[in-house]
Amino acid sequence: MDHLLTILIFFPAVAGVLGFLVSKEGIRVYGVAVTFIELLLSLWLWLMFDTHNGGMQFTEFAPIIANFGISYNLGVDGISLFLVILTTFMTFIGLISLSEKKNIKNLIITLLFLEMTMVGVFVALDAVIFYLFWELSLVPMLYIIGAWGGNLRIYAAVKFFLYTFAGSLIMLVGMLYMAFAYHEVTGVWSFSILEWHNLLLPFGTQIWLFIAFFIGFAIKIPMFPFHTWLPYAHGQAPTIGSVILAAVLLKMGSYGFIRFSLPMFPDASVYFIIPIAILSLIMVIYTAMVAYAQKDMKQVIAYSSVSHMGIIMIGTFALNVEGISGSIFLMLSHGVVSGALFMLVGVIYDRRHTKMMSDFGGLASVMPLYATVFGIMLMASVGLPLTMSFVGEFLSLVGFYKVSHTITLLAGTSIILGAVYMLSLYKKSFFGEVTNSANKNLQDLNKKEITAFIPLVLVVVWLGVYPKPVLGPIDTSVKELVTFMQNKAQTEEAKEFFNGKIEEVGK
Repeated sequence: MDHLLTILIFFPAVAGVLGFLVSKEGIRVYGVAVTFIELLLSLWLWLMFDTHNGGMQFTEFAPIIANFGISYNLGVDGISLFLVILTTFMTFIGLISLSEKKNIKNLIITLLFLEMTMVGVFVALDAVIFYLFWELSLVPMLYIIGAWGGNLRIYAAVKFFLYTFAGSLIMLVGMLYMAFAYHEVTGVWSFSILEWHNLLLPFGTQIWLFIAFFIGFAIKIPMFPFHTWLPYAHGQAPTIGSVILAAVLLKMGSYGFIRFSLPMFPDASVYFIIPIAILSLIMVIYTAMVAYAQKDMKQVIAYSSVSHMGIIMIGTFALNVEGISGSIFLMLSHGVVSGALFMLVGVIYDRRHTKMMSDFGGLASVMPLYATVFGIMLMASVGLPLTMSFVGEFLSLVGFYKVSHTITLLAGTSIILGAVYMLSLYKKSFFGEVTNSANKNLQDLNKKEITAFIPLVLVVVWLGVYPKPVLGPIDTSVKELVTFMQNKAQTEEAKEFFNGKIEEVGK
């Protein structure tokens, strides 16, 4: 138990190295077994987690470069716990459904190394360790898109890398300045994220540092206008690449705002509420309209992913318990639902080698089980009550309603717009008569695919009906975060906001 987080981080990487000794025929079973053990370890973490404690648990600490305050510092709270479980769960499900045949051994080993970096990001409490895992996650994903992607895979991979790496460099400058500022105030060097939280910075300094971190996190999410790399990455990536990218990698950006920006720069966070809400609103409405205009099924889901991330950002910058808790829960539901939708597109692509809606029609009569699962995930995507996404979207919008009625009402159109483009996709692809002879004898979901989709459907429905087991620990940690921000606020505007004296920001 003392080193459970270390085991969670490095077990997939060690298994990946040993994977080179496994035969090509046995590598699939090996990969599924490794990710299943990793999932069990993360569930054990949840089982042993004290849900009434909002602080960091399972902490590990060992100095690396003591003179500069760089240390191997790990821990989880209610905010990061379920993001770790989401990572292990979706990697496991993705490997079960893995359909790629080219160079499969290298792909599975790459995915195991990617899992290590993603878990590392969510449990790191030292900025240097966080940044190392953050940057290292680019390498496996670059390789996955570039080696197993479509015709434009090199362009998509390079664009993905350049965008995210450029944002990371600007964020690194912000991190180095935070360490310098901490040294100026205390006389010691430290890269501990929790110690940085306690540093009181002048309002002007907060503004510039907030912008530096914002660029790094906003590109990863991706927020408008930094979103242009995502459709290319999704469009060219293999199915497993799109699943992991949508389910986990995008969440690293929104998690960064909650772990870094809000507690470190509460005054700047209040100051930027409306600008960020407007950018998020553009994400919600603009990308939903672009999604409706797409003819490629995968592109529809790619743009819808950006639209839903806009709601997550709106919830995060409500800066209250309902909004932030809702945004974290929506991260989880978005991860499961969008990952499932990309897997579903991958299923039909494997059979027909096309993703164009015009090539289908009448699939419901040919593949009824496939149509049923797609329909459930589609309804979850648009936020149907009693599905997981409804809980997150509802709380996010309720949280921001306390900040701005107008922006919340406009953001609420995401539910209507989402229903329009997703139901349009479903109508074109699944209803009507089978007009294309190539679709008449398509095989329905096989046993491997059913095994992958059953857990996804169960999670979406279970947490839609009864979200308390997940929402409870999240809520406990978020309450501590909001209280901390309230106590740390220095400007009059921020103090009034956290004390509830401002009825509507930017009114």
